[in-house]
Amino acid sequence: MCSPTTSPQCSWICQTTMRKRRRMKTQPKKRLFQVSSVKGNCFVICFSPNHALTIPLMEEKAIKQVVDTWQNLYLDTQKQSLSGQAPYKYIQIFENKGSAMGCSNPHPHGQAWCLDVVPTEVSHELKNMSKYLSSNKSHLLGDYVRLELEEKTRIVCENDSFVVVVPFWALWPFETLLLAKTHLRSLADFSDKNKEDLASIIKTLTTKYDNLFKTSFPYSMGLHQAPLVASEEEKNSSWFHMHFYPPLLRSATVKKFCVGFEMLGEAQRDLTSEQAAARLQDLDGTTHYTATLE
Repeated sequence: MCSPTTSPQCSWICQTTMRKRRRMKTQPKKRLFQVSSVKGNCFVICFSPNHALTIPLMEEKAIKQVVDTWQNLYLDTQKQSLSGQAPYKYIQIFENKGSAMGCSNPHPHGQAWCLDVVPTEVSHELKNMSKYLSSNKSHLLGDYVRLELEEKTRIVCENDSFVVVVPFWALWPFETLLLAKTHLRSLADFSDKNKEDLASIIKTLTTKYDNLFKTSFPYSMGLHQAPLVASEEEKNSSWFHMHFYPPLLRSATVKKFCVGFEMLGEAQRDLTSEQAAARLQDLDGTTHYTATLE
């Protein structure tokens, strides 16, 4: 994952590498076991040539380059799909940060998996948002954003284009949901202002995360948006948002375990969404804790 050159004249920009995924063979259908073939590709997105950096330690302009790469990848794969050059239906962009989330390579990077189906989690969201839109003539996440902006008790940070909240239904102690304030269906709808604001709020949020327990805060993060090849119903039902799932609970070394009753019966929170939001809101989102150690 190193930069191809160390020349000072080289302007290093966020790099993307494609890794082909094997196609899973279709098996004969059985009443209890159903398997279907899935095709796609995996892209590795290197955020920086500096192995020691993570997103909260990067400059906003560097994070903006990552957002640019996400948008370009979405548009490129969408173009391939619509032209029939590729079978892609959805692109899942995500980052696993830290060994606690299974990240085996400390280099700052994320991934994008292109599939010829819409993944189960996204499909469930789209179906629920479509059902809500049909019943209420308004968008579920649009209504949710307005409600959170009115109540203000679960807001972590916001700017002109986006708001970050600890969702009312959050499972993980410091789980957050980043939402577009207006109806942006996918990265294809983003203006330069939207991309700058997304880079800014991601840096603010991840800096707050690191400052909470003064550690490189682990998480799994992913973008949810409209499918690459979407029906009108899917387009109308989509609302750009990002999920952040961090495992830490009380310190840099104590994480939440979903076991026992939570695994077998019902999910439980260790602190309320409002308490978690208040703790994150009170933290500095501009100065990283490591800057005060020098």
